[in-house]
Amino acid sequence: MGDCEFSPLRRVLTRLEGLHPRKIDLSLDRIRILLHALGDPHLALPPIVHIAGTNGKGSTAAFLRAMGEQAGLRVHAYTSPHLVRFNERIRLDGTLVSDAVLIAALERCETASRGRPITFFEITTAAAFLLFAENPADLLILEVGLGGRFDATNVIDRPALSIITAIALDHREFLGNDLTSIAREKAGIMRANVPVIFGPQQPEAELVLLEEATRLRAPFHGPGRDWTVRPQLDGLLYSDDTRMVLLPRPALIGHHQADNAGLAAAAALRLQIPELPIHAIAAGIANAHWPARMQKLATGPLGMPATAHGAELWLDGAHNPHAAAALAATLGDMQADDPRPVILITGLLNTKDAQGFFAELAGVAPKILTVPVPGSAQGIPADLLAAQAGLAGLAAQALPDFVTAVRAALDEASSPPRIVICGSLYLAGAVLAKEGPPD
Repeated sequence: MGDCEFSPLRRVLTRLEGLHPRKIDLSLDRIRILLHALGDPHLALPPIVHIAGTNGKGSTAAFLRAMGEQAGLRVHAYTSPHLVRFNERIRLDGTLVSDAVLIAALERCETASRGRPITFFEITTAAAFLLFAENPADLLILEVGLGGRFDATNVIDRPALSIITAIALDHREFLGNDLTSIAREKAGIMRANVPVIFGPQQPEAELVLLEEATRLRAPFHGPGRDWTVRPQLDGLLYSDDTRMVLLPRPALIGHHQADNAGLAAAAALRLQIPELPIHAIAAGIANAHWPARMQKLATGPLGMPATAHGAELWLDGAHNPHAAAALAATLGDMQADDPRPVILITGLLNTKDAQGFFAELAGVAPKILTVPVPGSAQGIPADLLAAQAGLAGLAAQALPDFVTAVRAALDEASSPPRIVICGSLYLAGAVLAKEGPPD
């Protein structure tokens, strides 16, 4: 995903990839050793909101970051993966880290590692912690990379708050084959006596989270139990045990974004250091931005031809069945307001449940154009992916790339279509690299 292969930053990142262990044991020992050699920067971070979950982590982080910034706070953020440039993972006081600053931090980590085996995510997380510790801020939004219990971000001892977004079946090769196992891994970010806010959960996942929170005596707050958010014609009605407040319609599109905005509001209202006022929470919901989450493309090399045809072109990072269900609900609402032919341009990795993904979308009866995933050897070949869509009862056609697919969608539709490019974030990154990278 992105980064010119000949740039100084890319050369450093490539060297760090070479430190990857031949065999990965699930342990935080490697990153702890490196952090200690760097002076333990993870012990000198601003107040932390730590976010785990399957879907909605990035959007929830974006809402919280916007809320903090609207309150006038200096907010650092750590998210993954990136879409176009590695720098997207690290924001210092709201701004993407520069190449020069990032290279310097990475090289310090490389020197401190002394050639010891360490995963790419671990050493780059150490670099992020170094930067966050050395640049003062009021708040750090820290997103888990994968899982929770053994994720490199989980070396922090005491966050101000923990958040666990919706848990679904994904990354089963690492986290387990059922919701109970996956929830147990996500619950690993909880800390004794530290408040934890849950997003909407399946019953078996919620049970695991509640049991772990009770064991740790971590105050827990869940939707429908301790807080609620309900879409209204003019925004969101948020309520908890002490307040009821009307919040704006989220800047991010879709019913699921109402849940994510409500989760972010519930978390923000329980933050004590720093405190976030209601006006900043409202402004954050109305102004949050997060690329490739039902992002409309209208001005770039792909978006301009779509606009000229009277079509809509959207980009969404949905890549598992749970996210596909959210996408289907969003498209259903759009179709109710403005019916159009729906065409999905999709590329998925071979670690994903392709048939389950397409089954969730069958209700909006889209035509599927399948494409290879740029930049990944793990992409499902377009013809095989089209066959998976066919098994879900959808009309599908394999095409050589996403540019060809957009042209075909514009040429073939009987009337101006609603086109959504979705699936792997590698695909989303390639699209944004062509349209113009995130900032």
